[in-house]
Amino acid sequence: MRIVYHLGAHCTDEERLLRCLLKNRGVLGQQGIVVPGPTRYRNLLRDTAIALKGQPATVETQALVLEQIMEEDRAERLVLSWENFLAFIPWAVDGALYPSAGPRTRAFAQVFPEIEAEFHIAIRNPASFLPQVFHKQKGIKGGKPTYEAFTAGLDIFDLRWSDVIERIQEANPDSAITVWCDEDTPLIWPEVLQAVAGYAPGTEIEDEGALLAEVMSEEGLARMKAYVETHPVTTVAGRRKMVSAFLDRFALPHKVSHDIEMEGWTEGTVEALTEGYLEDVAYIAGLPGVTLIRP
Repeated sequence: MRIVYHLGAHCTDEERLLRCLLKNRGVLGQQGIVVPGPTRYRNLLRDTAIALKGQPATVETQALVLEQIMEEDRAERLVLSWENFLAFIPWAVDGALYPSAGPRTRAFAQVFPEIEAEFHIAIRNPASFLPQVFHKQKGIKGGKPTYEAFTAGLDIFDLRWSDVIERIQEANPDSAITVWCDEDTPLIWPEVLQAVAGYAPGTEIEDEGALLAEVMSEEGLARMKAYVETHPVTTVAGRRKMVSAFLDRFALPHKVSHDIEMEGWTEGTVEALTEGYLEDVAYIAGLPGVTLIRP
């Protein structure tokens, strides 16, 4: 068996991937892919990891935890999704991006030390990620209420997702990592679903196109559907090209663009953060043991 940890990150997926996979549990189960409901494992894994204090679980503990997570007797692939695997939102940006990503992923993996693990994560341009995280933190008890508190000890221009990936790799050297950019998800969503769930090519997945329905007008969706009926798309590259063309014409502006409001930020700030992000994505693409899903 292999355990798949979908790590989020915050302000990217918003549980969309998990909802889709849960809706397809029947067809996935036929391929040995188990997608348990989140209430079966989130608190359980957190509490077990805390109790273990970084030590590997015994065979007996592993069996007990799996029994509570799974109804099935066996699985080829167990998919677990939680945006708080890397950190709870108050510590998502704490002097760095997810500074505890290494020990936290290792602690969760130690709940099942004898089972192969792989990690999947969406990343997002810090120019839009930081404002979203800041506003989420302000809205919770114990959050950082001011920009000064949020950025204390933080160089926003030195934030790199590659640091997060390398922390995870260092703590879990034998585990594969798959990464994609949240901004690209409308173009690569079917590939993301397949990468995480691991189902066979050609498997029909219900609501696979739900993401496009969120970001494209009804007219655009209808025209794209009519186009596909007369011009069947048979390759990944062909589908991405088609989707890109229809998004260019029919994307809902408020769904595909992000209003960025942060105290003291200018257009230059956003441009510098974006440039650094693009350079970082290019670096991640070359990391050994990392698969970057790109359009």
